[in-house]
Amino acid sequence: MEVDLVYLWVDGNDPKWQEKKRSFTGSVSDNSEQNNIGRYINNEELKYSLRSAEKHIPWIRKIFIVTDNQKPEWLDAHHPKIQVVDHKEIMPAEILPCFNSSVIEYFLHKIPGLAEHFLYANDDMFFNADLPPSFFFADDGLPIIRLKRKPFGKWHHWVKILIGKKLGHYRNQLVEASLMVEKKFGKYYPGDPHHNVDAYRKSDYQIAVEEVFGEQTRKSKSFRVRTKGDVSRSAYGYFFIATGRGHLQYVGRNESLRIPIHKHDLAVFLKRYNPKMFCINDTQRSKEEHRKKIKPFLETLYPAKSVFEN
Repeated sequence: MEVDLVYLWVDGNDPKWQEKKRSFTGSVSDNSEQNNIGRYINNEELKYSLRSAEKHIPWIRKIFIVTDNQKPEWLDAHHPKIQVVDHKEIMPAEILPCFNSSVIEYFLHKIPGLAEHFLYANDDMFFNADLPPSFFFADDGLPIIRLKRKPFGKWHHWVKILIGKKLGHYRNQLVEASLMVEKKFGKYYPGDPHHNVDAYRKSDYQIAVEEVFGEQTRKSKSFRVRTKGDVSRSAYGYFFIATGRGHLQYVGRNESLRIPIHKHDLAVFLKRYNPKMFCINDTQRSKEEHRKKIKPFLETLYPAKSVFEN
């Protein structure tokens, strides 16, 4: 099968982009989970993610980079495998500009020329081992949906609520996604998404966005920044599993690792688990001192310039 790779990318350091965001939302960033600087700042992670893709999944047919009228200055946009896709090519004019990744994800299936089978990654996700297509898609062509197992099952989220632990925007999105799928299909999936590269079939992705969760995506598509009511794409994965459109696989840290940059020494944590994929998670708790560690760490892992760079 032909498999494509899709990234969302933004250069939050760009003054023109900052002014655009400020004029439409009132601020470039704040200390909230939904709108913190870590969601927009550019640490050149995309460059190293592409190096990891070239090294470990060279069989990818085409790479689409979805942006808001931007292009990385180091990127060879004329490389035959690379296609930069502007938001206006896939999103309605009346909801632009959009700074909400959840909403932008509603439109991935509209990317011109996108293959039926595709991988979706944020620019802070990396391949750390040679992975065949069968790592992402089963023999029947269906995607493998990776979740992290939760010990309390369905009551995991409610236990946190009962003990007074604030869930936050992201966690609330996951709870809502699980409950929506339970209401529609009678199945509840307590595992959280593995927060890493995911596999999809374009036709089923479109059904999830436009039909199964269409009422909610239509209501929330005008939210310019992350807002309560956004549909998390974790709901799509739960839907695929519930209806036989995907294969559930629970994973541990040796397969898919998330590294919050404010918590860990990046190199030490990565070496401890040696995962097949990993994500460097820049959160509202991260500070500039944490972000300064990212580029040297990635340069050590992926020192060789890829064919996608000028």
